[in-house]
Amino acid sequence: MNINVFFKLNHKNSLIYLIKYGKIICKMPSEDIQICKLEDLDKLRSAPKLNKKQSKELLKELRHIINKSDWVTIGIMSPALNKGIQAIRKIEKKFGYNEMKCITLPSAEGPIFIKANQRTGEIHARIEFGLGEGILISCQNYDNSLTSKTIGPLPLDFFD
Repeated sequence: MNINVFFKLNHKNSLIYLIKYGKIICKMPSEDIQICKLEDLDKLRSAPKLNKKQSKELLKELRHIINKSDWVTIGIMSPALNKGIQAIRKIEKKFGYNEMKCITLPSAEGPIFIKANQRTGEIHARIEFGLGEGILISCQNYDNSLTSKTIGPLPLDFFD
């Protein structure tokens, strides 16, 4: 039997909803979520609020994974373009990446999805409704026998 269960974070009231078969089966404050390792983020639709200890441990684990990859792609789900681009610039600075260039940007304002590719040095953005909020990082390798791993969602201010 396949059970569809996932978490949804509502930033307005800081609640996490556990949803099964499209119905809310549990609500809990977001601060009650135990995020101890990167894989704890896998079922979240939006980034949780993290304390300093959690952020430090997750960054240590993330740095190890990123250092073993050849390049990364970054997905940003943000309420606004400037906030998303700021998150990318902080990642570039944290890991010493060259600044990527904005190639495709929307002409309207609204919730945004940004895809940045360290290998190509390009950033593409589009308006997209219905997304969560946060940073997704995919670690890529030239060796196709190695699987890429997407990490997140991490909070937009994770790399501050």
